[in-house]
Amino acid sequence: QVRLAESGGGLVEAGGSLRLSCEASAGTFSSYAMAWFRQARGKERELVASIRFVGKGTYYTDAVTGRFTISRHRTNYAIYLQMNNLQPEDTAVYYCAAAPVGADGRYLYWGQGTQVTVSS
Repeated sequence: QVRLAESGGGLVEAGGSLRLSCEASAGTFSSYAMAWFRQARGKERELVASIRFVGKGTYYTDAVTGRFTISRHRTNYAIYLQMNNLQPEDTAVYYCAAAPVGADGRYLYWGQGTQVTVSS
């Protein structure tokens, strides 16, 4: 059973920074990519950023480009999201997700989520 554990959420003022962490724990697991999604109250879940473990490459949604940086642990299935210049519209529950090899890029494993609240 693959488990993803997020940490690092919290309350911050506009313009502040937070760093989210996500670590996968599993007996056998090969990840094609991992990502951060977020869901604000009353809105659909959206992809914020992703990073590939097979090959290289990152993706950012336009709203966070230049402010957020996704990175990965060198050897473990762990990812991080450095969030700078946070704005009230970044307030959401942030979820870590993993797309295993052979799943055609589908994110099959999800964490429980961590709340990020940005006050104006």
